[in-house]
Amino acid sequence: MSIPEKNTMDHIADLFKGFADPTRVHILYLLAERELCVGDIAEAVQISQSAISHQLRLLKQMHLIKFRREGKNILYSLADDHVKTILEMGLEHVLE
Repeated sequence: MSIPEKNTMDHIADLFKGFADPTRVHILYLLAERELCVGDIAEAVQISQSAISHQLRLLKQMHLIKFRREGKNILYSLADDHVKTILEMGLEHVLE
């Protein structure tokens, strides 16, 4: 394996910061199952909608999630299958 350029390593480190908070990891696992709105995520995680909105904003900035509008609702989902793969690999590693 070759060592990436510093800029690329910085991006990789930023990616893993998205997984460095248990609340964000919980949100990602929920979104791995299906699209959800802020209210549904807040109910599942049992924290305020404003706290969820803050975490979602960070996850969007890290390109780990995406969103789409459906009428007045905004639905969130994982950005792509790579995010789900990272979650699966993380779980596998922790359970070894």
